[in-house]
Amino acid sequence: MNKHFGFVRVGVAVPKVQVADCDFNASQIEQQITQAVQAQAQVVCFPELSVTSYTCADLFFTQQLQQNTVAALQRICAFSQDKPIVVLIGAPLKVDNNLYNCAFVIHNGEMVGIVPKTNLPNTGEFSEKRWFWPGKTSIESVDLFGKEIPFGPNLLFCINDFCFGLEICEDLWSPLPASTQLTIQGAEIIFNLSSSSCLVGKHAFRQQMITQQSARVHCGYVYTSSGIGESTTDVVFSGSTYIAENGEMLEVGERFLDDSSLIFTEIDVERLRIDRQRNNNFTADKTAPYRKIYIPSLEAEKKPVEPLHRVFSQTPFLPSPEDRKNYCDDVVSIQTCGLAKRWRHTQAKSLLIGISGGLDSTLALLICVLTADRLGYSRSQIHGVTMPCFGTTNRTYQNALKLMQLLGITTHEIDIKEAVTEHFAMIEQDPKKYDATYENSQARYRTMTLMDMANKYNGLVVGTGDMSELALGWATYCGDQMSMYGVNAGIPKTLVRYMVDYLKDAVFTEKTTQQILEDICQTAISPELLPPDAQGNIAQKTEDKVGPYVLHDFFLYYYLRYGFTKEKINYMASLAFKNDFTNDEITHWLDVFMHRFFAQQYKRSCMPDGPKVVSVSLSPRGDWRMPSDVNNYEK
Repeated sequence: MNKHFGFVRVGVAVPKVQVADCDFNASQIEQQITQAVQAQAQVVCFPELSVTSYTCADLFFTQQLQQNTVAALQRICAFSQDKPIVVLIGAPLKVDNNLYNCAFVIHNGEMVGIVPKTNLPNTGEFSEKRWFWPGKTSIESVDLFGKEIPFGPNLLFCINDFCFGLEICEDLWSPLPASTQLTIQGAEIIFNLSSSSCLVGKHAFRQQMITQQSARVHCGYVYTSSGIGESTTDVVFSGSTYIAENGEMLEVGERFLDDSSLIFTEIDVERLRIDRQRNNNFTADKTAPYRKIYIPSLEAEKKPVEPLHRVFSQTPFLPSPEDRKNYCDDVVSIQTCGLAKRWRHTQAKSLLIGISGGLDSTLALLICVLTADRLGYSRSQIHGVTMPCFGTTNRTYQNALKLMQLLGITTHEIDIKEAVTEHFAMIEQDPKKYDATYENSQARYRTMTLMDMANKYNGLVVGTGDMSELALGWATYCGDQMSMYGVNAGIPKTLVRYMVDYLKDAVFTEKTTQQILEDICQTAISPELLPPDAQGNIAQKTEDKVGPYVLHDFFLYYYLRYGFTKEKINYMASLAFKNDFTNDEITHWLDVFMHRFFAQQYKRSCMPDGPKVVSVSLSPRGDWRMPSDVNNYEK
């Protein structure tokens, strides 16, 4: 699977049909198979009863249509010879004296398996029980084209290192969808061959069902439904197509087209397997009568699949624009609820927080203010402390002071330059030597000051460091790494900036406050522990040293959330950032990330409490438990 990185390209087809015209329909299917092969799809799925069309009604009973169906199936089988693709098509099939609504699996000129529809609708405009028998049957194979073909709803198909299962239309709408058992038994992708008519509101509801089912059973879900050419005597078919993966809708095809349509994307089977691995309830009943059919793949099918149709967000921790408000409001609620509980529980009279004029301390301060408002406490119970030292610039200093004053908190200014200089003398540190001692002495002195002031004011020290800094170890041990509650510990750096910008627009809308918050968002990220440049500007820029946070958050998400290999993360990043970074730059910063991530675990092993906010966390008591002295095996 490594050479493919787990990506499986699927095609979803809606052929133009003519009612009961099997020759015409077969020719349309063949055209779309050719297009899917050219697009290097590994599987292409056609709608329910696509060989005959869905709206044949009592014509299904006629011998001629049944014979034409078998002939068309044989024709499509022959057409698939030597083509590196699995074809899924729908057609009726007479077995003994019963007619079944079936999905047929075809590969390389062979009929591989037949899955009959289990749940037949018996209401509305189409009563399938009038024509078909339900697929719950003891029949295990049927004779077709002079060969015994596996038959039944309990079939799983395995090819090229992934496994898929089939359900047909109504199976998804049933109380216990067939896909639930199929996925538990090993199916990683579910293909649904459907002929669902279109009604007002049904499109949105169908999307919800598909995304929810794909999330519930950690699968890729591929759905196609009949479209142009079906009879419109009583209903209309829109040709709806969807491809979902584990709760995320990847592709939605255009509806109500006047011709055939075909959409593609890639499903990440490796990602699905990792989620299943972590779900202890996802356990197969080994006694269940499910049968796996292994399909020998052609040499052309063994080539790696590039996710050409898959879009990887550069900022996986950030919401889509349409979800911005709900997402950010949830972040605020989680942070303020966590801090409120800790504040009440400790019976502290105040909160102590160091304010630098940078992003992290700004977000933490805004959350402290909103928590005080939530609890009905006075904002004066929040003690903001700015502690200028050797690296503090006038820009960040002024922003820190003004913001505290505008928010109405208790403001303290403590210049620590003299105290740190005295400390240098005590430990015989050359103040002109800009090394780790020079930098960390300032950070630790600030933390000591906050802790001592917390004793003085019966307060709780609120940490400001974020999750990205913790991942990289870009924090001073027992300095900014330590607090009494790390309110930002579950917030990656890209989300910190996003949240400050959101709160500026949605909550703290006083004009001067907005101007300061906007300037903070535009300020270069820096610990400000080294002297400014000759113009008084920030000289020590974090991203120059450790790399762009937009890259590190991308690496962090896919390493913590899915445990992907370094090779796969590098590959995905090269696609996501192809217009922003060279492959060499991505590889370099990924090396930096991996080295620092493994080397700095000891700082995370004793990190303070703080709320988990996004889908991953670095808490040693929660999502990430790793020895502090493990070697970097991702070199």
